[in-house]
Order: sequence, then structure tokens, then C-alpha cells
Amino acid sequence: MNRRFNHIAVLMGGPSAEREVSLVSGRECAAGLRDAGYTVTEIDAGDDLLDRLTQTRPDAVFNALHGRWGEDGCVQGILEWLRIPYTHSGVLASSLAMDKDQAKVVFRAAGLPVAESLLAPPAEIARAHVMAPPYVVKPYNEGSSVGIHLVLAGANSPPQVDTPDAPGQLMVERYIPGRELTVAVRKGEPLGVTEIFVDGWYDYDAKYKAGGSRHVIPADIPAALADRCGDVAVRAHEALGCKGISRADFRYDPDADAGRDALILLEVNTQPGMTPTSLVPEQAAHRGISFAQLVAWMVEDASCNR
Repeated sequence: MNRRFNHIAVLMGGPSAEREVSLVSGRECAAGLRDAGYTVTEIDAGDDLLDRLTQTRPDAVFNALHGRWGEDGCVQGILEWLRIPYTHSGVLASSLAMDKDQAKVVFRAAGLPVAESLLAPPAEIARAHVMAPPYVVKPYNEGSSVGIHLVLAGANSPPQVDTPDAPGQLMVERYIPGRELTVAVRKGEPLGVTEIFVDGWYDYDAKYKAGGSRHVIPADIPAALADRCGDVAVRAHEALGCKGISRADFRYDPDADAGRDALILLEVNTQPGMTPTSLVPEQAAHRGISFAQLVAWMVEDASCNR
């Protein structure tokens, strides 16, 4: 690999609900970059981020932030203004992917299969079912399964989400049963298909705690289904205008009703986790790409003007 950069600033932490996961991702990425021979400065992104970047003057930034502010186009805009090349997707793709409702508009326009959903105020959701159960209520602009409520079939009452700290609107989405599949996209190609097994809901703890879930790669699914997962993941990556690494999450329901697609695209994550339990490093390792090689490629792919 031809090296363009030497000094890399790794952004991590930040003020979002996913701060702790970002700190773990950032430390792992910093260690991997040092293993690959880079000089690394770790920055816990706070209100002084602009000053820290101006003082540090890195050749490029590895953006290991997760959640709002770091993953939704805000930090990307700062880095564009400073003309510092950075990893992952740009301002537009980041903001679109983080807004689950707008991302679905893009996916539908591209002919990709998504679940029925709507946005509604928390008070309306708490007053009566706005969709026949089963359904999921979640923030439309968070990641890592933060703030999710599952309403099962036969539920007598809706979830009481009308709390003092509730946002103005929440997403209500048709619950899709079945198998949990995920595909990372790198250089416009799928890395593989992983199936995720978990007891109960694939929530925050299942994603990030050791032993919280079990991953099988390659997923034990028919070749045609694996090919379709890869194709939809790449098309979703391209529809949003993503760059670098992304990860598409799916549900596959082999018992789907006639006329409903068995494979449903849930969302695209433009800055997937890079922790010891994360899926992208696992898929890369399965393809013979070490963690150090993976993060080095991501840094050398860094750019501005996107």
C-alpha cells in the first residue's frame, strides 16, 4: 500500500449516547494504526475539537465517533472546513444514513426492500397504537439500538415513550421477524455475510458485551441469498453516496407473506463499530485482512470534498 499520510488523529468519545462504544472503537483503531506504523494522536472529541485539531495538525483523521454529532455530518463538516482528509463517508451520506426516515426515501427510490414505517410524536405513540403490532419504536437518528422499544403482537397498550426527555418525533417501524444478517462493504464490494444469533433482542448489550451475541461467518444461507445480500448492501452504499467502509443490516424472514420481500434492509451504518466484538473487523479477518491492514486502508482512503 502506498502511504500518503504519517500523522493520524483518531477522534473518539464525543457527547452522544454511544460515547462509551466510540471510546473502545477509537482505542482499538489507534492501536491498529500504530501497529501499521503511523504516528497517532488520540482526541476525545469535545467542545474544544476545533482547537485540538488546529493545534495537532494531523495529516488525516480517523473518525471513530459513533452516533449524533460525530456520525451525522456535523464533524465531517468541520473537517471539510479545515481541509483535513477523514475516513468514512462525507457530509451528505453521513447525514442521510443517520436519518433513518430520509435514508428509507433514498432506498425506496433505488428499489431496495425496506420495512413499512412512519414518524409520530411520542404523545401520539403513547396514546394508542399508531400501527398494528408487532412494531418497533426507536429514535430515527440514533444507532447501536439506543432507545428501542419492541411492541409484540397482541400487546394491549402502546409503549409509554412520552417522557420529559423524549425527542419531538420517533420512528414506528413494522417488526420484521426472522434471521439477523449483516454485510460490510469495502471498495464497492461486500466483505461477506454474517448471521447474528442472540437470546432475545439484538440490543446495545448484545452488540457490545462479550458473549452478548454469536456471529457466524459465512452465514449458513443459500448462495443466491448471500449474493442478494451483497448486492443490496452495495446498492444501498452507493445510493447514499457512502465512502470507505459501511455496513448494511438485514432481516430475512423465509415465512414472509406472499407479496412481501423476505429480505428487508433495516439500515446502513456509515461508521460501524471497531471494537473487539464488532462485525466489520470480523468480516475483514475472514477475508484475510488483519485489523492493522483494515484501518491502514481506511486511513489511506481518507479524503475531503465529498
